[in-house]
Order: sequence, then structure tokens, then C-alpha cells
Amino acid sequence: MPSKSTTQKAKADLRAGKRPSTAAGEFVREEMEHIREGKHGARSSKQAIAIGLSKARRAGVPLSAPKKGATSARTRRSAKRDSEVGQGKRKPRAPSRRRSAAAKGALKREGRGAASKRSLSVQAKGAAARRRGSSSKGRKKAPRRTRAGGRGPRRAGRR
Repeated sequence: MPSKSTTQKAKADLRAGKRPSTAAGEFVREEMEHIREGKHGARSSKQAIAIGLSKARRAGVPLSAPKKGATSARTRRSAKRDSEVGQGKRKPRAPSRRRSAAAKGALKREGRGAASKRSLSVQAKGAAARRRGSSSKGRKKAPRRTRAGGRGPRRAGRR
């Protein structure tokens, strides 16, 4: 369950006329903090973001479900259900204690790297590239920067 301060910040953002995605960012931020604190882990940054967005929807942030080609039908159905709970159109039901404990246990076994600066950076850059879409397909991409700094694989260790 999200903290009271997170919910209040999100509601304040909505009152200020900001986009729902901005308000949902508060919940995503809180999720990253949970991972960094060691409360639980996540398989990837994408999963951590998805958990935060789900919590935002359930808390009443008017985020729509992803479009048809963007995600699986299962994910869209889940997002729609979360939105209905948040908007008061569906009664919130907690999963059985056994299922809830299993989900928590599974997250606890996951790594904590999903909230690292590097993995969030990779996620953000990938998302931005996908948003740019077809207009950038013809353009030449800059070479990827590596830790070796452009030197070959054999000489990567030597300076």
C-alpha cells in the first residue's frame, strides 16, 4: 500500500493540473525507494515501474490502460481492473493471504539492481528511443559508449 505522503503528493499534482503520468511518477519513485531500501526486489526496471503504475491506478490516478499493440491482453486487463478500483467503479478485493504472501516472497527473492542508476538510465533511453518512432529510423545512430572507451576487446584492460 502506498504511503500517505505519496498519495497526497499525487493528488496535489492532479489538483495543480499536471498530467496523470506525472502524478503516477510519485508512486513509481516510491517503488524505487522500496527496492533500494531492500523491502523487496524486482526482475527489471520495467517491472518496478509497472508495480508503481498499478499502485497509482488503484489509488485513483486516472491513468488509462496501455494501447492494444503496446502490451499483452493480460496486462491491459489488469490495468483496466486497477483503474476501475481507483475510480470507484469496482470494489477492491485483496488476493488470498496465501497468494499475497507468495507474490511478496517472489519479489523478495529478486535482485535490487532494477532501481540502480544504470538500469533506470537504460530503461529511460530505450523508452525515449521507442517514442521517437519512425522519424529516427533513417538517421545514423551514434556509437554506443562502453566501459572500454572504444578500445578493442583485447586492449580493454590496458591503459
